[in-house]
Amino acid sequence: MEYVQARVTTLHDLADPVPTAPTDRAAIVVPMSERDCETAAADRVLSTLEGLNPARVVVPLRADAERVAAISEWLSTYDLRTELLWCDGPRIADLLSDATLDGARGKGRDVWLGLGRATTEEFVVVHDADTTTYDESFVSRLLFPLSRGYDFSKGYYARVEDDRLYGRLFRLFYAPLVRVLLDEHPEPFLKYLDAFRYALAGEFGATAHAARQIRTPRRWGLEVGTLGDAFDVAGFDGTAQVDLGQYEHDHRSVDGSAGLSEMSRSVGETLLRTVVEHGIEIDFDTLESRYRAAAGTLVDQYAQDAAFNGFEFDRDHERTQVDRYAEAVRAPDSTDDRLPAWETTSLSPDAVADAAAADLADVVGAAGASERRRVDRSGDAESRPQSESDPTPSGATHREVGE
Repeated sequence: MEYVQARVTTLHDLADPVPTAPTDRAAIVVPMSERDCETAAADRVLSTLEGLNPARVVVPLRADAERVAAISEWLSTYDLRTELLWCDGPRIADLLSDATLDGARGKGRDVWLGLGRATTEEFVVVHDADTTTYDESFVSRLLFPLSRGYDFSKGYYARVEDDRLYGRLFRLFYAPLVRVLLDEHPEPFLKYLDAFRYALAGEFGATAHAARQIRTPRRWGLEVGTLGDAFDVAGFDGTAQVDLGQYEHDHRSVDGSAGLSEMSRSVGETLLRTVVEHGIEIDFDTLESRYRAAAGTLVDQYAQDAAFNGFEFDRDHERTQVDRYAEAVRAPDSTDDRLPAWETTSLSPDAVADAAAADLADVVGAAGASERRRVDRSGDAESRPQSESDPTPSGATHREVGE
């Protein structure tokens, strides 16, 4: 049984704990995209939250307009105080543009919008909706250290499923890259980044005060960017990581627009930018080669670990992934498009809520009107007498028959 402490306080799953925690004073932010909605995993998450009775559940939603009404209706079936923030609405876009915060859309931007609303409660927990092993302990474990004086908590777990090692972006990219940076610069900030068992976990908790001080990358650098600011806000003494136990969720392919290779670019950009921001001078001329060497050593170690457990392990495939991720080991772009901390922006969370509510009302109203027109047309067609000159079946139009 493992109970080793890291540089940050580490709370282990030694007895399958569901600790007492202030769920009634917490807002839970559950970002969703269209593909998450109405799935078995999302149903499990929301049904479990019903039993926890949190102060509020904020759902930042990324979806096309024609899907929003149905998703809103689906969310309303859960006995939760839910606030749906449709992040792609026109008023939200105008609001961000007026505040000079328009830019790339992505999960990070959605979470940032949700955090603004969530920080009206005392505590905030953020987690995804695609966890097939989600249970009541997740939120309680993340909140427990916050109720005991910590400012920031981070979840961790072993990504092992079906006799395979997952967590590939962390194992093959983040861990070896941080390792070589730390070897070159044994600075407190890098020791902090190295202290986390699974730094790319999407689950974290924070006091409202801490959450309002976190800047958010717009896309997949969210987890690393959060840690970068958590170091400044909470530090070693104010940070805890908690074991979330068994954890399974969707796996991504390496390639594709939403694949791990593309994600590595955002993660690498954010990671290296935060390192530079903390005054650490990186030798970018040699960084890639040093990263490859460190990753290669880890691949060999993972191979032995897999063999020890009787797991499948494709060493060549792992090395191919390292080659792909190495493309992201480069000096960060000069453009920093992170969203500001809510504490420093002039944008009001209430204005976000009002804009999102108005956008939602428009699409729900439009969907209702469209449904009424469909029903009216159907009723008219059924009540109209047919004649020999009108052979079209009741309920259909000439165009439908022709097609």
